[in-house]
Amino acid sequence: MVAGLLLACGACATAAPAPVVDNTRWVGTWSTSQQLTEPANLPPAPGLPGNTLRQIVHVSTGGNVVRVRFSNLFGDGPMTITAARIAAARWADTVVAETARPLSFGGQPSITIAAGEEVMSDRLAFPLTPLQNVAVTMRFGAFPAAVTGHPGSRTTSYLAAGDHVSAATLDGAARTDHWYALAGIDVVDDDRAGGAVVTLGNSITDGRGSGTNRQNRWPDELSRRLRDDARTADVAVLNAGIGGNCVLRDCLGPAAVARFERDVLRQPGVRWMIVLEGINDIGQAQGAEGAQGVARGLIAAYGQMIDRAHAQGIRVYAATLLPFGGSFYDSPEREAARQAVNAWIRTGGRFDAVIDLDAAMRDPANPSRLQEIADTGDHLHPNEEGHRMIGEAIDLALFIR
Repeated sequence: MVAGLLLACGACATAAPAPVVDNTRWVGTWSTSQQLTEPANLPPAPGLPGNTLRQIVHVSTGGNVVRVRFSNLFGDGPMTITAARIAAARWADTVVAETARPLSFGGQPSITIAAGEEVMSDRLAFPLTPLQNVAVTMRFGAFPAAVTGHPGSRTTSYLAAGDHVSAATLDGAARTDHWYALAGIDVVDDDRAGGAVVTLGNSITDGRGSGTNRQNRWPDELSRRLRDDARTADVAVLNAGIGGNCVLRDCLGPAAVARFERDVLRQPGVRWMIVLEGINDIGQAQGAEGAQGVARGLIAAYGQMIDRAHAQGIRVYAATLLPFGGSFYDSPEREAARQAVNAWIRTGGRFDAVIDLDAAMRDPANPSRLQEIADTGDHLHPNEEGHRMIGEAIDLALFIR
């Protein structure tokens, strides 16, 4: 009898422990879409291997616990981060030293990221306030020749030779208006009430025409409005714009249909998306038949995005395509394609809501053109006032649950 009891207790002692379930709910507060960096946008001297890079980003919502995502998605070899820190940015290349905290990866201060991979840092207690500028500083070891990054940062980064990760100021650092290897920052949503809207687009969403270091792209303008309204103050904005991007094929960066899974569906805490993309597809179409074929392709692609997003519980809002009359894209057949796409967006009934930016931004006296007050002068991209107008044209009620 005693032996039987001992056997039973022995079986209990060797039973596998119950798995630990992490119920943490993360929400992205800042992100940028990754692409293979073109030769003209590669890092300046002294280069990345062995050196320190400080990058400034503008978050949307705040929190008390963060994690940072690093990317080697388009690398042709491993990328080593020997040390990384996060801090509140003070100005230019200077951080608020007392706020600086080291990042870790599986408890270690360094990590090697394989080609084609992204990694998250460990969770870190770090007080993050809404609309704060944050500095992420990294020292690299080995770095691949093919550089993963985001050329259209509209924000200055600082590159210094050697190890200066802990320095408050990077004296003599080279400056470049690009981001490299930095993909996102998430916060813990303690009350599980927050959510994010992803803005999927091309150079207009990426911020072409906005001010360098002014953080006034239209998604930034939307974010400020969301923050000012108590009903939407917990809604984050994640910018998934890539300058020169197309929906149907690879132009600059992967086609929107190819990056949709990564840049929209996998974003933590995403509840909504706004799609403002297709003008580069139309603008590069050849002839009337080609332009109408592109219009049909865009409509089919939007439908696929809607179905995939709805399957994940994400509400999908479409912005009508802005006028481009007088630009290098302008032609009668391309304008007809834009009108066809906008007509489907408005009347097709597939989107959860329509944001009619065409109506908001066009010149009443010449509807095929942008309003002069909103035009950079190339008749395609909005200027800073135009970005403000886009942000103002979006109904905040779309983000009230």
